[in-house]
This record gives sequence, structure tokens and C-alpha cells, in this order.
Amino acid sequence: MSEKKNRSRRSFIKNTALGAAGFMIVPRNVLGKGVIAPSDKLIVAGVGVGGKGRSDLANFYKSGKAEIGFLCDVDDRMAEESRKRFPKAKYYKDWREMLDKEAGSFDAVSVSTPDHTHAVVAMAAMRRKKHVYVQKPLTHDIYEARMLTEAADKYKVVTQMGNQGASGDGVRQMQEWFDAGVIGDVHTVYIFTNRPIWPQGIPWPSEKPPVPRELNWDLWLGTAPQKDYVNGLIPGSWRGWWDYGTGALGDLGCHLMEAPFRILGLEYALDVQASVTSVFTAFGKRGYFPDSFPPSSHATLTFPKTNKTKEEVIMHWMDGGIKPERPQELGANEVFGDGNSGILFIGTGGKMMASEYAANPRLLPLKKTEEVKVPQTIKRVPGGADGHYAQWVEGCIAGYGNMELSAPFSKSGPLTEAILMANLGIRAADTPKPRANRRGNDYPGANMKLLWDYKNMRVTNLDEVNQFVRREYRKGWTLDF
Repeated sequence: MSEKKNRSRRSFIKNTALGAAGFMIVPRNVLGKGVIAPSDKLIVAGVGVGGKGRSDLANFYKSGKAEIGFLCDVDDRMAEESRKRFPKAKYYKDWREMLDKEAGSFDAVSVSTPDHTHAVVAMAAMRRKKHVYVQKPLTHDIYEARMLTEAADKYKVVTQMGNQGASGDGVRQMQEWFDAGVIGDVHTVYIFTNRPIWPQGIPWPSEKPPVPRELNWDLWLGTAPQKDYVNGLIPGSWRGWWDYGTGALGDLGCHLMEAPFRILGLEYALDVQASVTSVFTAFGKRGYFPDSFPPSSHATLTFPKTNKTKEEVIMHWMDGGIKPERPQELGANEVFGDGNSGILFIGTGGKMMASEYAANPRLLPLKKTEEVKVPQTIKRVPGGADGHYAQWVEGCIAGYGNMELSAPFSKSGPLTEAILMANLGIRAADTPKPRANRRGNDYPGANMKLLWDYKNMRVTNLDEVNQFVRREYRKGWTLDF
């Protein structure tokens, strides 16, 4: 009886929400076979509805099983297209107000804000028992990732991170090759990208232009320190600033590192070491730009042996256009990865590589891709990478624990932690320490391997970087569990 009451209540809420949003409630028998009644669809509220958020909402709606009931964005300019596409959706500027006033009228929340506000929005939604879809990377800080992972289990909500490649056919094909022993035991993985495609290694702007009238700057800052508005952050260049973004790792790491995580059963890193590009502002004078990521970097993570590997796995991350040595098995004119990004697995019996999103998987030498045949053992996601959205919608409708998803927080949380661990190494390598004689600086983090205590979420041999594991929020903002 209890479950019947819950179903009736959910149906009532959906009918009420759709009516408030202006949708017509039509009985299933009137619509015909195979057509979903609006009252049976997932009602989604979008927070951050421009750019990627705009395409996320469009893809949820495209599934045919979701309605976009509410839109929220701190910048009316960014929200314009989504508001035109979903004119019946009620619009808010402050997501906190939307959650307080409308939580009874929607089922799920899509979060596509800048990285520094992912966690607070998602946590607030989960506390209200709303299913959540959060753009990659899941969070800005390691601590936030751990808390969201735990909260998803505590509140029993359906979760998905926006790394669509996790639903793609490519990673499943590589999993089948690996499971069949085609490349032997993997011990090393190289990942590379041409990102960043936004400015990095630069000083914080000195000019103080007026805040655009369409933008609520205080809400955009959210958890970040109070600063005056500057041009050039919106819509995407915030990624290159430590207060708001997570650099190239945050942008593409979840798309590129997901494959080795899934295929090799990785969970957490033991240590990290990194090197970064130095920016010189004059002959012999190295610049220090603490607000900005370096132009390029190379981070190396060590992962413990898993039940899928016979030894520790070394993973190399390279950004800013830096690439590893071309595999000997790759022809002189053959493209490494997709030219801009790539994943290379090195095993005791062979190598395999893929492009961004783990797309276009290939064995090396390339002719081996067509020669090797292994049985398909892993079920594909309908629509592949594009089906990532519909999968979450269907998972939400099915209810917590009733459907397997590609990137629930139980998987994407640990993946995000490893990505942010690499960022710790990069930040340590780019942070100077004045010499005792006051003649210049040293960069101690650049010459160290940072040892990671996963359980307690702290670096054990360079305490200075632990402040970035859990940053201090601006007054008035909390991550309430």
C-alpha cells in the first residue's frame, strides 16, 4: 500500500507541475500506443542553461521521456536560447529560490554551471531527493567529489556525470579487447590533449568594467572569493582560473580518463608528480600568476593494482599540445589519437588507442583492428555516447537502484577525485617558495612526488597543497550534507 501511495503522489506532483508549467495533461489511452503521457515524463529543472547546459536540456527533451519544467541562470544572455526553446518553462535567476519554491514540482535537476558551483547546487538538489545530472568534472575540489558520492547513496537518488563517452561503444569495445587478453596486462596509460583552448598562464585582469545588466555577478561568484567583475570569464574562459575552473583536466580529463578507469578497474591514486610550462616575463625572470593555470602541464599518477591488473598502473596526463612519443607500431603518416587528443594503453602483449570520448578504438598496428575478432560481451547503450542523456532520464523514471547507468556518482566521483589529484600536482609544481637568502624562488612541489592518503583526503608530504583539497567557501555558502 505504501508503494501505491508513493506512485499516486508522484503522479499528482507531475500533473500539478506540468499544469503549472503550461503543459496539457492527456490520458495515455487518448495518445495511443507507444506515446508517453506528459504525466509519466520526467520533469527536469535546469541550472545553468546556456552553452553546454542548453544542449544538455535539449538532449533530455529529445529522449521523448522528459519535459523541461524550469530554467535557471544567473545570466539572462546565456539563458536566452533555452527560454525560447522551452517557453512554457518557468524561469529563475537564483537556483536557491527555485529549489525553495518549486521543489515539489519537478523530479530532477541538471547542473551545468561553472565548476566551482557544481557541488553546492547538486547537494542542495539531492537533499530534496531530486535526481541529478552534473556536467563534468563532477566538482571543483576533491572533498566535494567525496561528499557528492556519499550523498547520492544516502539520499538514494539517480545520478549521472556529463561525460558522454562513458556510454559510448568505444570504451566497451576496448574493454572486450582487454578482457580477451588481446594486449596483455596493462601497466602504462598515456593521455594527451590540445586543451586549453582558452588563455592560461596570465595575470588577473587589472581593469574593472561595469557588470553587464543581464548578469547577477554575486550569484555567479557563488562559493568563490569576492572579486570585482572582469571581462573575458564568461562564457568559457573561467576554466583557466583556479577559483572557478579545473583547467584542461577538468574540461577533458573525464572524457579521456574514464576509459582506463573503467577498463582497468581503477579507483584512487597513490601519488602524483607534475611538471609545468614556465612563463618568463623578461630575460631570466619567471612570472608568477597564482590565479591562473599554467599554459601546459604533464602529471603522472600511480594507481594501485586492481583485480584487473597484475601491477601498479602509471597514468600520464599531458595537456597544452604536449604528446607522448609516437608508438613504434603507428605508421609515419597515421594519426595519433584524433590528432588533438588521445588515449594510449600499453600492455605486455600489445597496445590500443582511442580518440576523445574513447571513440574510434584501434589496436596497434592499425591492421590488427580488423584482424582481431572477439565476441561482444558487454551490452551497448542505445544511441551510444548520445544515449547518455536518455539513459539518465530512463534511470530516473525507473527509480534508484533499478537500472545501471554509465556514470553514476559511485563511478564518476572517484574518477573526478583522481583528476583533481593531478591538479594538486600541477598546482604544487607551479607554486614558488622564497629562498632563505631572498634571492629568487624555489619550486619544491616541482621536484617531489606527492603522496596521497585517500582515506583522509590529504597529501602527507607537502602540507601546503592540502588547502586546495577542500577550499574555503565565501561567507554565506556551505556544502550542507
